Amino acid sequence: MENISRWATGTVAVVIVALALLFVKYTDPSITKTMRLKDFDYLLTSQTLEVNEDIVLIDIGEPTLKEWGQWPPKRDVFAQLIENLRWKQAGVIAFNVLFAEKDRMGGDAEFATSLTHGGTVISQTVSVKGQSPDAQRRGVAKIGEDPAPWTFTWRGGVSPIPQLAESADGVGVIATTPEIDGVTRRMPMIVRLGDQLYPSLPLEIIRVATGDPSYQIKTGEAGIEAVRIPQFPTVKTDSNGRIWLSQNAKFERIEAIDLLNDKTKVNIEGKTVIIGLTAEGLGTIIGTPRGEIFAHDLQANALATLLSGKTITRLPIADFVELLGFALFSLIMIFLVPRTSVKLTIPLYAVIIGGAVYGHYWLFVETLALWDASFVVTAGSLVFFHLVFNNFAREFRLKQQIKKQFGTYLSPKMVEKLQENPDLLKLGGDSRELSIMFTDVRGFTSISEHYGADVQGLTKIMNRYMTAMTAKIIENEGTLDKYIGDAQMAFWNAPLDDADHARNAVKTALQMLGSLDAFNKEVTAEGIPPFGMGLGINTGTVVVGNMGSSQRFDYTCLGDSVNLASRLEGQSKPYHVAMVIGPKTNEYVKTDFFTLPLDCLAVKGKKDGVDIFTVLNTEGADKPKWNQAKINHVTMMNAYKSQRFSVAKNMSKDLSGSFNGQMDHYYEMWIERCDDYIKSPPGADWDGVFRTNSK
Repeated sequence: MENISRWATGTVAVVIVALALLFVKYTDPSITKTMRLKDFDYLLTSQTLEVNEDIVLIDIGEPTLKEWGQWPPKRDVFAQLIENLRWKQAGVIAFNVLFAEKDRMGGDAEFATSLTHGGTVISQTVSVKGQSPDAQRRGVAKIGEDPAPWTFTWRGGVSPIPQLAESADGVGVIATTPEIDGVTRRMPMIVRLGDQLYPSLPLEIIRVATGDPSYQIKTGEAGIEAVRIPQFPTVKTDSNGRIWLSQNAKFERIEAIDLLNDKTKVNIEGKTVIIGLTAEGLGTIIGTPRGEIFAHDLQANALATLLSGKTITRLPIADFVELLGFALFSLIMIFLVPRTSVKLTIPLYAVIIGGAVYGHYWLFVETLALWDASFVVTAGSLVFFHLVFNNFAREFRLKQQIKKQFGTYLSPKMVEKLQENPDLLKLGGDSRELSIMFTDVRGFTSISEHYGADVQGLTKIMNRYMTAMTAKIIENEGTLDKYIGDAQMAFWNAPLDDADHARNAVKTALQMLGSLDAFNKEVTAEGIPPFGMGLGINTGTVVVGNMGSSQRFDYTCLGDSVNLASRLEGQSKPYHVAMVIGPKTNEYVKTDFFTLPLDCLAVKGKKDGVDIFTVLNTEGADKPKWNQAKINHVTMMNAYKSQRFSVAKNMSKDLSGSFNGQMDHYYEMWIERCDDYIKSPPGADWDGVFRTNSK
């Protein structure tokens, strides 16, 4: 599961997701189509609504049917409508009403006569049953490729009766082509009924208004490009002969009965009039981006769009440009997000996404071009937040790794700082000055003998001891490097800076010795032999960092100063002191702690000697006497170095009992050494360095 989790939150997974999204965009399933259309709705409805000055709608609603008494009425009422409209000097009069059957009440003749007065258009609709369409089809000139493969095609049409079709100046097709979500945003200007091309009702209205006898349709390799009425500007269409409908027109409306009774004050002069049903249960309701409207409202919208001369377009290359835009966005994010902080990439993401949203809105306002921002926003956000999540997941894993690696031997405060700045823990090391401590148990043999074959008991007591000692390292923000059997290694000033690293190391050592006294009181009360401890502390420049392989590594330090710290711990036993510190450590802490020089020592494997020191516990000290004893101790050391061994021996005897007994065994050792040199002087070339073969 961990490997799966790492893969899912890796860059490769994001690349695969981005490629999958590109494939989705290319194949354009229903979900992307719906998203795109909803985005277009936002653009289309952003246009300000304005009352159209060229078109008036006549509604046949409940008030009209109440007066007529039935539907359909005798058709002489439609003749009366036309006469009243002519009297008011209306322009083209179009019926969005189907007259497919003869009037059983005998009104067709009067209606047909009124239609011949000029400027009238009636409707036919599409049929899936193969019914023969209107015989009064107007001619269509084809320019370029055959438009047949591209046009919307039905098997036939339901046409008005020949008497009316022949009387009217035009017959237009009522055909809606809802999108995948059931909303009508586009209308075909030319459709195929059977094997012939027919104009839509709005296009037929314009043809009648201009007096042109026919149409022109231009087709290229990619489909229909435009339709044209000779005396009207070319109408650009999509590849299927559709136009996008503007959503910014409102229309003045007149109830039909009010027109018949001359109760309207709406100015109709010179305007195109479209008559349609709005009565409950009779009027056809059509979904649009602005909501539900009646069928003749839709025809009016299409006509208003054509008359405006402003064509809403969706460029043929739009899909490719949008796909390319998403690909570029993904590449930028995949490159930047894993390499920079979220604080930098979120503003960049916001600028790109905000630019896409505002840009496609601006382009629509300025050029009426439809660009889809929904895919870039949605898919781009998915890629971006996948990358951001990956960053958080990697940081979380790294923090958990840091906690696992350091939680048991660093203070919680230090672990938290490392989690905040994991760069401190990159594989490899840096050179820096550390204070390194080594500790070891004294008297382990007697403790081991006490437990004998009880290995579990020995393990438990050692764990108690290590816990007590480690606690002081952690409390003083040291780094516990490792346990080496019954020994410990720790250091200060890494991974976090510690300006007082030497002081904190010595302070910790003294506290550990105090904890050891308390620990020994507990274990001796249990009949367990007391523990002893030796400590060595050295300060120097080493290499510190994560050492190992990329699969497994430890945070540790390497260098000659580390080796010397280990050797100093080993010398605490022969020098009979609890703690031995190196020269630089002493230089850093001598004003804060009571230190004494021990010797100039060349440890095993080294030719040159180093000055070593010890740190004494000053609890209960008589400071004036201790200060004087320290002066005497330094004087004794100088006598020793100048080969006045008898003087050094006698002064060591006098110093015994000083420092509350902490140095008594040291002076006993020193007296023995002076005796050896008295018996066998080191010679004139002696450099004062004591060389030992013990570690």
